Amino acid sequence: MKHRLKQRKLNRTPSHHKAMQRNLAQSMIEHGQVRTTVQKAKDLRPFMEKLVSLARSARQGSITARRQIHKLLSDRSIIPADRREEYEDMSLAKRAKVLRARSGRRYRTGAPKGKLPFTGESVTHRLLNSVAERFEERPGGYTRLIKLAQRRVGDGGELAILQFVGDEEAPGSVTRPAKTARKRRADSRYALAVKLAKQRRGGKPEASEAPSKPEAAAEPAGAAEGEAAEGEQKPESSET
Repeated sequence: MKHRLKQRKLNRTPSHHKAMQRNLAQSMIEHGQVRTTVQKAKDLRPFMEKLVSLARSARQGSITARRQIHKLLSDRSIIPADRREEYEDMSLAKRAKVLRARSGRRYRTGAPKGKLPFTGESVTHRLLNSVAERFEERPGGYTRLIKLAQRRVGDGGELAILQFVGDEEAPGSVTRPAKTARKRRADSRYALAVKLAKQRRGGKPEASEAPSKPEAAAEPAGAAEGEAAEGEQKPESSET
């Protein structure tokens, strides 16, 4: 029986377990969701809920909550998505200038400074100003866990996605399994059959294209009326 076991060990030492939770939480704050095994996602979920609750308290002015966030989460610089390729091509000296000021303090807001085209954003700054701001009026339940149909390559472990509630990506689009080779072949055969049927149908004239009988009968009647009108005009011309 599992007595006095507060959390999962996941075959890791306490220091390794804390580092794993911290890294997963930082990635989730940066990208809005994280894809990992079901066991790790279940272990990360209460840790992430606690961080969001502390961030809400810190936004209300609690210095203690802010210190606890720095203690649990540490810090990491987030590079803007449109600047990642440029950051990868930089030298180590230029990367250091983008991440930290001359005083050695890490940039927080991500706004350009001086001649720098961009700077890194602090994970704690995004947690306080972006994530916690969305859940100011929500008492709890900030995350959702979605189990995936795919298995991890290698050991076949169950995969899941842990994401914040209210993200644009719907669970249906995430959990949709990939098409198998058999399904792709069946779809190609069906598309070919539809194409051939359309070609056969296009060779024959449709019923709407053939002239209708009333219209064909109406043309001689109009012509006869025109001839009668010409016959009436001829005597007038003889009298003159």
